[in-house]
Amino acid sequence: MATIEVKIGSLIVALSFGALSVPASAAPSPKQSPSPCSSAEYRQFDFWVGDWQVATPDGKPAGANTIERTLDGCVLRESWRGAGGSRGTSYNIYDASRKQWHQTWVDNQGQLLQLDGGLRDGRMVLSGETIDSTGKRTEQRITWERVGKDQVRQLWESSSDGGRTWAVAFDGLYSRTGP
Repeated sequence: MATIEVKIGSLIVALSFGALSVPASAAPSPKQSPSPCSSAEYRQFDFWVGDWQVATPDGKPAGANTIERTLDGCVLRESWRGAGGSRGTSYNIYDASRKQWHQTWVDNQGQLLQLDGGLRDGRMVLSGETIDSTGKRTEQRITWERVGKDQVRQLWESSSDGGRTWAVAFDGLYSRTGP
């Protein structure tokens, strides 16, 4: 609190000033801008968000996976734990500038996989190319499809002949164990 003394003739008047307070309801609120990732395209892959147990087509456990929204809802982060000890992480984002989805996958086997694509007939389809140590190029295509209220199928296929024929690299049925 500040005090000012003012002399008026022979009288000294002390004036005190306190901080001016305005109730929070009367104070102007800062304008809320929409999240940069609030458009519908950023929600296209939400069916994959959650905690999952993953099995092969014959019912054998393949691993567990957690997919979560991060970075203010702009990114999906995958945390894979394979039944045989493999571990991996992917980051998935809708790239508004290119109007497509992008995934970067890395794992404890030294694998890097970069995929691009989007939603096609209700399925997320991402594809890209890998190059092995000999320079051989292989096309990769992964499709995620909701097959029930709490199930998603992930089908990973590879082609070394320019996409004329495809071989299954991984086929997993995700069953939800958590949100």
